[in-house]
Amino acid sequence: MSILHSPPPAKLVCSIFSQQGGLINRVVDALCGAYGAADFKSPVIPFDWTSYYEPEFGSGLKRIFMSFTELVLQDALTEIKHATNKIEQEFSTEGKRQANIDPGILTAERLVLATGKNFSHRIYLGRGVFADLTFIYQKNSFMSLPWTYPDYTSKEVIAFWNNVRKSYLKELSEARARNVQITEGISNNPI
Repeated sequence: MSILHSPPPAKLVCSIFSQQGGLINRVVDALCGAYGAADFKSPVIPFDWTSYYEPEFGSGLKRIFMSFTELVLQDALTEIKHATNKIEQEFSTEGKRQANIDPGILTAERLVLATGKNFSHRIYLGRGVFADLTFIYQKNSFMSLPWTYPDYTSKEVIAFWNNVRKSYLKELSEARARNVQITEGISNNPI
C-alpha cells in the first residue's frame, strides 16, 4: 500500500496568445494582479503552426510564455483555469475572445497545461478542466511527447522551460530550508 501525501508546490506558468501585442501586455498585467509578479517571460513568438484559432482570433497571432514567482498547490490548477477563463472574458469583444490563456504547472518532473478539451492523453481534473501532460523531464531536459503542441518543441522554447525549472528547484529548496508551507492555491509567503 502506498502512503498518500501532498506533493510539493508547483511553479505557475501561462501561455498567452493574441493578434494584438499590446493586449498581451495587458493580459500579463491582469495575470500578475491575480497571481503576483512574473519572474520569467519569453520574447514574443509567432504563433503560426496552426490555423485552428484563425476563425476566432484572426491570423498573425503572437504568443508569450511566462511564469510567476509565487508557487502554487498542484491541485489548484482547476481553480486557476477557471480564473484565467474569466480574465479572457474580461478582454473579450462582443463575446469573442481577443486573447487565449493556457495556465499550467511546472514541477521537477513535468509541465502540465490546463485545458477544457478532452483527448486520450488528458486526465479529467473536475469542473470541466483536463490536465494535458506537455513535457516530462528526462536526461537533463524537458522532453516533448507525441501529443505536445508543435510550437512547444523548438529548442528555444524547451530551453526557456528548462530555465524556469532550474529557478523552480532553487525556490523550492529555499522554501524547504525556511520551512515555508504552501497551504492555499497561492502562497501567502514570499518564496
